[in-house]
Amino acid sequence: MAMSGPPSARRGRGRAPMADINVTPLVDVMLVLLIIFMVTAPLLVTGVPVNLPETRAKGLDADQKPIVVSIDRDGGAYIDEAAISDADLSDRLAEIASANAGKPEPQQIFLRADTALDYGRVMRVMGELNRAGLNKVALVSTGAQDGVSGSSE
Repeated sequence: MAMSGPPSARRGRGRAPMADINVTPLVDVMLVLLIIFMVTAPLLVTGVPVNLPETRAKGLDADQKPIVVSIDRDGGAYIDEAAISDADLSDRLAEIASANAGKPEPQQIFLRADTALDYGRVMRVMGELNRAGLNKVALVSTGAQDGVSGSSE
């Protein structure tokens, strides 16, 4: 018969520490974080609220991160979500052009304009882009829902 020691020694020690890792709380926290990021990610896509026109054009392939110039419903101009006045627009665009002067690929500009704007306001901003030497401009729009763009009356 094997000796296990006196019964009082077993009771005094208690249980041995558990060496296994309990991953259930870790999985719970990770799933909650995943849901939070899935809900908030679409909200971070655009910074300036602009009602874009619909077209049937396909998307562009961008090699580098483009600079986004936005014009909101009130005619306010933004460069990458930073508001800019009309007086400072040409200077800021000239800075962007000079910063990318030595690169082999010209800087890609995405122009986002609200559908409620008049054509003249959009053309003034495009004229400033051209004057600064930023000629690789893409006009941003949304895809047509029913496959046909334009208005139906």
